[in-house]
Amino acid sequence: MATLEHRIDAADLSPQEKAELPRLLQSLQASGHALLTTPEGQHVALPAPVYQLLVQVLSAMKQGRALSLMPEDEAFTTQAAADQLGMSRQHLVTLLEKGEIPFHRVGKHRRIRLKDLLAYEQTRAKDRRRRLDALFGRLQSEGLYDNEPA
Repeated sequence: MATLEHRIDAADLSPQEKAELPRLLQSLQASGHALLTTPEGQHVALPAPVYQLLVQVLSAMKQGRALSLMPEDEAFTTQAAADQLGMSRQHLVTLLEKGEIPFHRVGKHRRIRLKDLLAYEQTRAKDRRRRLDALFGRLQSEGLYDNEPA
């Protein structure tokens, strides 16, 4: 289940660590890759996807943002999923029972995977954009929207 243990918060950094973020990020971006040094002194290159994730994490932390890092198959309770989607738990349960969002059961409890929540959010955003575009088109065609300043 999703918990705060996956949370990385820039607020938890010391003032010295915060001050070091811009230089660290700039160095990483300038080089295009990163190496780890083991306690034995060996250098190990980070794979490109790990490097890119590290750059994203540092960029967000430089902006003072908190991050949550979770595997896509992380399971949410219905309440946590509803909170993530910004809706009531009961509305979420209705969507689950209609088959709009996949879920599985653990005992009697429903669980929703992060990847399914993210897919639903994307679908909902695209549908919202499509509806707004259609409304705008209708308003424009009926002459109810004038983009000329008065």
